[in-house]
Parts: sequence; structure tokens; C-alpha cells
Amino acid sequence: MAPSDVSVVDRSRDAAVQARLAGENPIDYLKRRGYVQDISNETALRALLDKETVTAYIGFDPTAVSLHVGHQMGIMMLAVLQRFGHRPIALGGGGTALVGDPSGKTSTRQLLTEDAIRSNLKSILLQFDRFLDFRGDRFGDNPPALLMNNADWLLKLEYIPFLRDIGRHFSVNEMLAAETYKTRVDSGAGLNFVEFNYRIVQAYDFLHLYRTAGCRLQMGGSDQWGNIVAGVDLIRRVESGDAYALVCPLLTTASGQKMGKSEGNSVWLDGKLTSPFDFYQYWVNVDDADVERLLKIYTFVPDDEIAAVTAGSGEQLRAAKRLLAQEITKLTHGEAAANEAVAAAAALFSGETSVEDRLSDPNIPSATVSAADGPSVAELFVQAGMTSSRGEARRLAQQGGLSIDGIRVDDVDQAAPVDRPAVLLQVGKKRFKRVDFAE
Repeated sequence: MAPSDVSVVDRSRDAAVQARLAGENPIDYLKRRGYVQDISNETALRALLDKETVTAYIGFDPTAVSLHVGHQMGIMMLAVLQRFGHRPIALGGGGTALVGDPSGKTSTRQLLTEDAIRSNLKSILLQFDRFLDFRGDRFGDNPPALLMNNADWLLKLEYIPFLRDIGRHFSVNEMLAAETYKTRVDSGAGLNFVEFNYRIVQAYDFLHLYRTAGCRLQMGGSDQWGNIVAGVDLIRRVESGDAYALVCPLLTTASGQKMGKSEGNSVWLDGKLTSPFDFYQYWVNVDDADVERLLKIYTFVPDDEIAAVTAGSGEQLRAAKRLLAQEITKLTHGEAAANEAVAAAAALFSGETSVEDRLSDPNIPSATVSAADGPSVAELFVQAGMTSSRGEARRLAQQGGLSIDGIRVDDVDQAAPVDRPAVLLQVGKKRFKRVDFAE
């Protein structure tokens, strides 16, 4: 089911494959690359990973039409385990999304309809194809990954039997003491009964996968620790079985911004929402202090190469950023799209390319804006997604940061030049977009 341009991995250039061939335990690799914040019963889990094929899962609730790069760390964790010869399950939360995860939220999530969740899930499940091997032939000797949807079992549960068989194993006092629930209750925002059940439902997912797929390990972000450990405990109580939890840190950039946010918007894995070019540019423009860490987490570049390319500064570090951007764009969108993004960036920033050539380059990000309403320059930049507001456009223009067709804009209240088929907008030195005008 993988895309046709996904090829067998070059094992000599893949850090996780090489670590497996060297006999390394996957926990050591995960720790060294920055994926681990907490592990339950680490000694036993290490031994299990050494002696048998382990099935592990991460759940992804389809709350939007696409995953973003904040989710990508979890996908990479599944991809690492598969390269070590273990079986990953990417679990779509078609059932849990109907409940709504309160973790990290100060107010109740807006509940999605079943139709919206199904539509989101259909798009999201396709995004695992480039990271995970569903055939079992890309990384060598490894079991195929599985795609599942927890709606397949959660929506079939009967309420009273579920309360008697599963709910009785959960203490209300312990749940209210958990940070996720306590913060909401103490803040006065409240916690509705549907959200209160999220931990129980997620724990049941782990129990179900333990029973039906032999799943012994659940992974996720550190905000899910309590929910995952609840599943570990439920398996122990109901099946007298051993299961394990492993969580990664929630990544922020050196500036404290949540990973995957750019200009206030998520950086999506869907190329229709964030173009491969914009995706590439996001990684090229990360803070210098983040480059080494992001190369370890978001790529399979070998450790010694990462150490070498991040040891310097100036042009050497810019080359490291380009390596990061190209590798992760290739993983996410394929090699052809990554090469096109590299070529487009080289053309844009060479300083030798004319405005006409840039406008005709098919790899340049584009937008269509209606000319009928006669937008101002400020409105043009907002409608093209280059600034978040007219105020921001005005501020950037005062700083000399806005251009149209290579000419700096000073007055953003003047009418936009809609008398031509297209214009090239520029914000700062590195952000470009072609705008086509529609009648």
C-alpha cells in the first residue's frame, strides 16, 4: 500500500538499521537520539526487546485532516522500532476522537462528528506510508507494520458490561489526582463526563491490542504518560500480563515555540496544506541551536555524520540545516519532491534569478486571490497567507521587509497591483509566494 516512489532503504546510510546490525538494543538508540523521557520497567523491556519481536503502538486521534510535524516524532519512534525488527501499529483514533483527549487542554475540545472523524482518518492513515513498511521488504528482515482504527472495537462496546468489566478497575480518586484532570478541575474550567472517560477508553485500547495482536508496548508523548500507564495497569489487573510504557519529550524549539508551528500555523504533513517547498523551508530556517537535536530525531542520518556537520558554524551549519531539510522532506514527501524543493530554494535565493523566472517556476509556492474586491497591499499579503494580519503587514513594511516583484513596499494601504496576471510577494529574505489573480 506504500506509494510507488517509496524504495528500499539504503541500509548503509540508515542509522537505526546500522545500530540493529551492530547488536544495539533499541532503547539505547532511542535514548541516544533524544526520544526517551520515561520508561516503565526498563530492565524488563530491554530484555524483551532483545529476545523476541515486540509489537508496539502509538495512537493518533484524527482531530484534523492531517497530522503535523509535532506528531512526526511519534511516527519516527514507530519507524525506529520497525528497523530494529519489531512490529509497529499506527492506531487511528476513530473511536477515541469521539470522546476527546483533555490532556494539555484548558477547556473542553470541540467534539467532532463521526463523518468528520472518518474523513480526517482517511487522509491521515495515508501519511504513514512513507515512514513505515507495510510490505516487510524495505529495511531487511522485519515484520510489516499494521494500520488500525480503534472505532472498530470501541463503537461496539456495550455500556453496562464495559462499566462492570473495565470501569471497576479505575479509581475515581486516583484519576482526579492526575495532573490532566486536576488542572482542569482546579482552574474552574471544569471537566465533562465524556472527557473524564478518555483515560479508561485509551487504556482499553491497550488491553484490546494486547489480547488481539500481542501488543506489549505503548509509546507516545510525555503528556500521555498517565493514560499509557493506566493501560499497563489494566493489562496487569485483567490479564495478569506484563506490558510497558515509553514516552518521548514534548518538543519545543530553542525559542520555546511548540514544535511544528510556523507563522502561527501548523506545519502539516499533507502537501496540499503545507507544500513540500514550505515544508523544506521550515526546516532550513530552524534555530542554529536546534539543528543537531532535530537531525537525530527527525532523520536517520548516522550519528558520526550529524556530529561532523553540526560541529562548525556559518556556512557549515547552514549546510547542516539543508541536510536536515532535505532528509525530512524526502521522508515525508518522497525524493522527487525533496529534490524539487531544493532546486526551487536554490533558484529563489541565488540572487541571480529574475522575477519572471521565479514567477514561472512551478515549484514556487502559490496562492490565488480574487481581484474583484480590489484588495489593498496589506490585504493581499494577508489573503496570500504571507502575514497574519494587516497590522503585521504594516509593521513589516515599516521595517523594509515586504516586496512585490522585487520592489520594496512602503505603503500597504495602497491598492494591490491586480492589473497583471500574477505577482511575486516576498517577506524578509527567505519567504516568497506567487499570487495569481482571479476575476
